[in-house]
Amino acid sequence: MPSLFRVIISEFAKTFQTMVSTEKLQAFVAKTHLARDPFFATKLVRFYALNGDLHSARKLFDEIPQKSVFLWNSIIRAYSQARQMGDAVSLFYEMLGSDTMPDNFTYACLVRGFSESFDSKGLRRVHGGVIVSGLGFDHICGSAVVTAYSKLCLVGEATKVFHSIPDPDVVLWNAMISGYGSCGFWDKGISLFSLMLHLGKRPDFYTMAGLTAGLSNCGLLIIGQSVHGFCLKVNLDYEVHVGSALVSMYSRCKCIDSAYRMFLTVPEPDLVAWSSLITGFSRCMNHKEALFWFSKLNMSCKKKPDCILVACVLGSCAELSNPMQGKEVHGHVLRQGLELDIMVCTSLIDFYSKCGSLDSAINVFAGMAEKNVVSFNAIILGLGLHGFASIAFEKFKDMLEMGIRPDEGTFSALLCTCCHSGLLDKGREFLRIMRNEFGLEPRPEHHVYMVKLLGMEGKLEEAFGFVSSLQEPIDSGIWGALLACCESHGDAHLAEVVAEKLFESDPEKSAYKVMLSNVYARHGRWDEVKMLRDGISESKEGKVPGISWQKIHLIVAEQAFPPEFPHSQPMMAFYHGISGSQNV
Repeated sequence: MPSLFRVIISEFAKTFQTMVSTEKLQAFVAKTHLARDPFFATKLVRFYALNGDLHSARKLFDEIPQKSVFLWNSIIRAYSQARQMGDAVSLFYEMLGSDTMPDNFTYACLVRGFSESFDSKGLRRVHGGVIVSGLGFDHICGSAVVTAYSKLCLVGEATKVFHSIPDPDVVLWNAMISGYGSCGFWDKGISLFSLMLHLGKRPDFYTMAGLTAGLSNCGLLIIGQSVHGFCLKVNLDYEVHVGSALVSMYSRCKCIDSAYRMFLTVPEPDLVAWSSLITGFSRCMNHKEALFWFSKLNMSCKKKPDCILVACVLGSCAELSNPMQGKEVHGHVLRQGLELDIMVCTSLIDFYSKCGSLDSAINVFAGMAEKNVVSFNAIILGLGLHGFASIAFEKFKDMLEMGIRPDEGTFSALLCTCCHSGLLDKGREFLRIMRNEFGLEPRPEHHVYMVKLLGMEGKLEEAFGFVSSLQEPIDSGIWGALLACCESHGDAHLAEVVAEKLFESDPEKSAYKVMLSNVYARHGRWDEVKMLRDGISESKEGKVPGISWQKIHLIVAEQAFPPEFPHSQPMMAFYHGISGSQNV
């Protein structure tokens, strides 16, 4: 009879996802005299944890006299997932003193909890316990430990654990490959994948998703296309995890057309695929498409955008100066209860500021329960863009009084504020404070603002001396800012000197030639204007000779993997082995 109840309750419990229904289930179990059965207690503890009611979960756990290892694991997992590691460890020690010994799942729960809490010391202690308990070679513990170390960017420790386990299964291979990818060691991930194939291990869709995780820039697009080709050959491209990973990879590499085509092939794209496509459009400055697909996502009742995606979409609204759609997104934020998220609120401040609704930006900032340096940067910049320099400087003082340390973005916002209000002396003061009081090294954008401030005051010679005093190599954007100042003041002599500096670093940049020609035109030097304009036209008329795609792929592969590259041989073997005649 109890076994029949177990089957009925197990099927019945699948529908219990809310707090009220969980309490009803407990009442039903209590009436059937099964409340002290560890099986049902385990089910109820999991549902209470799912609804965030750890108090009820713990109370039920304490009432059970005979606790199974599954029940212990459920309560330890509940506290670990809530990042209450003190209670989780306390229960673990209590378990050690009981008749029930921890198993591999117990240690795996603790390992995941410490990694989620970013507690490397706690993770190492639990790892020591795993070894002492004789589970050092266990695949479940090994996968959890490798994943945890990788999440904390302790790739060396993760690698040691992986290689210490004999005959790792596919899950363990996947954990290590994903670890390399998430930490940016894409070449090591590819090498490990090649070794996996060499040993006759069959990869699955998690393998391929992990393999693409480290491919994050345009220079690695050829590798991503090769991985895509392999997925086509082994018929893994249809799986939603692989499809989402490939959409994300193409988006990160700013190959948005391929990301879009890949998205259309995914049967039921998950939130990762949707987010990757939308953020990809935004990253490629195609903001209208980003907003269009965000609207389509909102019409889907199954998937709701998260805070990161909402912040990205608000950025697109800001770039398009689209107040109507931005306000619709704000409405979505309120309906979904995301108004307490710092990232979302900061994006709302930036959006309203750039769309001219400074009052709304100030209201959002004032309503934030918690503020960080990024939110302060956003409101300072918003106030500065609207010419409220004194209020922006007051916000900076408030920030310091709250004990929030400014970063490079703070001083960028302050210097931008100075530029919009023509406050040269104040800009000099902020640059000094940045260096001397906070030990922050100015970036090119800070120097650009100083050049603009000096140029606005007509101090072109001082601006030239300032730029010349900077450490080489000097960013071309700084020289470009100075050339723009020369153009606005019509200083042909200094413009020629600055343009020569720019042509040395980027001789094909037509914008600099246009600015210099404008200076010449102001002084009636039409021969020089014609010469510069003709040079611009000639540079645009060049024709690239024809070349086959196969030749292009071979050239790119040879450049990407020169002989001196540490992983050249396995990488080239991987490329030639999977590219074949596939067109990705």
